[in-house]
Amino acid sequence: MRIFTIGFTKTTAENFFDRLKSSGVKRIIDTRLNNSSQLSGFAKSSDLKYFLKSLNNIDYIHNPELAPTKEILSQYRNKDISWIEYEKRFNQLIKKRKIEMTEKRILDDACLLCSEDKPHNCHRRLVAEYLDKNWGKVEIVHL
Repeated sequence: MRIFTIGFTKTTAENFFDRLKSSGVKRIIDTRLNNSSQLSGFAKSSDLKYFLKSLNNIDYIHNPELAPTKEILSQYRNKDISWIEYEKRFNQLIKKRKIEMTEKRILDDACLLCSEDKPHNCHRRLVAEYLDKNWGKVEIVHL
């Protein structure tokens, strides 16, 4: 099984869609809480769904169960909690949500999307690592 991850900030639409196309991604799993913000540019949900299908024949699914809560996200963004604390709370949240019960076929060759340009301090990496820990033998590819 292979799970990709990608962020859309600090890149161009051309670079973003070219990376997806060359990777062989079958579907995007949008892991953002708010997927319709005007700040998202080409990654605003309705536009993104259109671009993915038209340019690369990639399906789009929004799954907020893979997103942090507003509370956890706000606390981290406001620097009320550290990345270590954020990671701890987010891992507790996805364990409570039992995200490992997600059908594997939906995530195989899928790409977890969020806004962060790099996976290091991003919940999409935590989701992929959690699934690998629970399912085993998950290849994680950060685009």
